[in-house]
Amino acid sequence: MRTNLRSITTAIALGVATLLPVKATYAEGMTQYVPLFVYRTGPYASSGSLWFAGERDYFTYINEVEGGVNGVKFAIEEFETEYNPDRAVEAYERSKSGKNGSPTAFIMTHSTPATYALMDRARDDKIPLFDPAGGPSESKNGLVFPYVFPLLLTFYGQGSVAVNFIADEFGGFENLRGKKIVTVYHDSGYGRASQPVMTELAKKYGFIDVQIPVAHPGSEQTAIWRQVRAEQPDYVVLRTWGVMTPVAIKTAKRFGIDTTKMLGDVWAGSRADMIPAGEAAVGYNAIAPYPGGSDFGVHAKLKKHVVDAGLTNLSNPDADFGAVFYNVGVVNAALAVEGMRVAMEKFGNRPLTGEEMRWGLEHMTIDDTRLEELGMMGLLQELKVTPTDHEGGGAARVQEWTGNGWNLVSDWLQVDDSIVDPLIEAKAAAYAAEQGITPRSID
Repeated sequence: MRTNLRSITTAIALGVATLLPVKATYAEGMTQYVPLFVYRTGPYASSGSLWFAGERDYFTYINEVEGGVNGVKFAIEEFETEYNPDRAVEAYERSKSGKNGSPTAFIMTHSTPATYALMDRARDDKIPLFDPAGGPSESKNGLVFPYVFPLLLTFYGQGSVAVNFIADEFGGFENLRGKKIVTVYHDSGYGRASQPVMTELAKKYGFIDVQIPVAHPGSEQTAIWRQVRAEQPDYVVLRTWGVMTPVAIKTAKRFGIDTTKMLGDVWAGSRADMIPAGEAAVGYNAIAPYPGGSDFGVHAKLKKHVVDAGLTNLSNPDADFGAVFYNVGVVNAALAVEGMRVAMEKFGNRPLTGEEMRWGLEHMTIDDTRLEELGMMGLLQELKVTPTDHEGGGAARVQEWTGNGWNLVSDWLQVDDSIVDPLIEAKAAAYAAEQGITPRSID
């Protein structure tokens, strides 16, 4: 009964399938307004709900234990978008001006389609869009995209890391020649985003690049995997999301595809994806700029002060605390907090505007010393964001599903910038020309 009551309460509080916002956690005083665009309903809810819980729990820790960021607490307001970019635009228009005198310093889009839909508006309104490991890859170029932050790892970078790992599996890049790598992708801007880098890497290393789309939501994929089987791939890369991922893994197994020779991208590698796939997922690998696990130092803090204190946003903390997407949320919230700390060093300890937050993010450095202080060594890579580089990282690890959890099977794998950066610069230049944007100059 406790679980049922909690579910009912959550549904009422969130205003399921509406854009009515949840009451802000802190409405008065020194607060920083943070609108969260969520999808706790629909085909992506199983992954999204954990993501948002990780963010909420980290913000709760900062508010309740640290008293906010230099005394400024977070006022969180959720807007249900069901992963629909049109609803994200509506939510943006309702939240961009802040609330109760507290400005909107940044927006976590939680969706590449939403980032695409909002980035021109955000540029005009001077509000940073926060989309770590997502968003347009070309937005790494902060001179053209001053208000978009694809922190940690762009989609181009994810393609590069995937090929690095597959090369290791075959004993070196020289052994990729003649191999066939099939990418099965979500037929959207997100899913198609790695295609240019895969094309260039195929030219460089001589492998055969095959791209096969899956229509949203991907709950039936028999025809797709019959096509994959006909290609006789040496390796399969999944760029899927939500229910599409476990369906892909189970259907691949049914068609005789070796799922231990499958590699998911960042968004196709969570516990929420693996459990429904059952035995078919054992041995499956996934790229992990956010590894799963609850044995990092930050989790000890969250367990003591948030979970055990009954303040967690998780519906089932026993199962989901430390899950991949929960950790995605924890890291994303931590990056926002660190950006605020940097900005406050320049602008003072008060709620920040979007322009001030942009400055903080563009001058954010997280080194090993800071990672230790945050309790995130091994969970988060070192990061150095600049006005010209809005990614700041460019690496990921790979983890393997054992049937019970994830094991890390690689160290941090670095992006091949010699391939990726020219693609980013060309795409950014084309966008600037199309939009009539003069890239910023940095003194």
